[in-house]
Amino acid sequence: MIGGLVGMNNNRGTDWGENLLNTVANQTIRHLFTRSELVDVTVRCNPSSKLLQGTVDSFKMFGQGLVIRQDFRTQEMSFETDAVSLDFGSVLKGQISLKQPTQAVAIVKLSETDINRAFTADLVRKRLENLTDSRLTNLSGGQPVSFRDIHLKLLPQNRIQLFANADVTNQIVPISFSCTLGLAKRRRITFEGAEFEGDRVPDSLQGISKILMEILVEILDDMVDLDRFDLDGVMLRLNRLETQGDILLFSGYAQIERIPKTG
Repeated sequence: MIGGLVGMNNNRGTDWGENLLNTVANQTIRHLFTRSELVDVTVRCNPSSKLLQGTVDSFKMFGQGLVIRQDFRTQEMSFETDAVSLDFGSVLKGQISLKQPTQAVAIVKLSETDINRAFTADLVRKRLENLTDSRLTNLSGGQPVSFRDIHLKLLPQNRIQLFANADVTNQIVPISFSCTLGLAKRRRITFEGAEFEGDRVPDSLQGISKILMEILVEILDDMVDLDRFDLDGVMLRLNRLETQGDILLFSGYAQIERIPKTG
């Protein structure tokens, strides 16, 4: 499913084991993403005889423009393992099978543009539109309420500014607030200390806008959970996040039980 792929390194001195592993690894990794701009996989096994015992020195992957599950694009993604134990027989069959789970250091970069595009994905929209929570229907006379036109702006010091429109009984109520991004249990992104910003909200709608803001923050707090995006056999956990200009940087680790066949 990858649109672009960087092949194996055929430089002089690269032994047959590394050639074989790099070929199989590239073929395997390319199926994990809907599309990509660049994927570069490097597997080290020196001397190649170690491969016969199923031992690999390291496994590195670097990718740009990787799209996960059709709609979720990452600006960059990389991970690197230490020594890995493989089933040599699976490599000869053009597959990679782990003898035991392994961990990899992982870094993921999301651009502001890609984050905003993700808010239009079906998986996200279904959690934001036609909502029947009683707190919302009490405001709308019993009608479903939808949050639309979400736009997020990254700010320094892990803060964001977020704008949205709420469709409440055919009336559009603008919402504007800023908050700090945090991490909960290394897997869930939290929206902390939300501060209402009334400059973009008419005076007559500020009361209802504040109520809608609190509900939207709660929805977002529950929605951005990495377990919903894990690849089969791979669990990602985050140790740190940081805003850097228009990039949101995550660093952590991936617990790899098995190499997934598809994303």
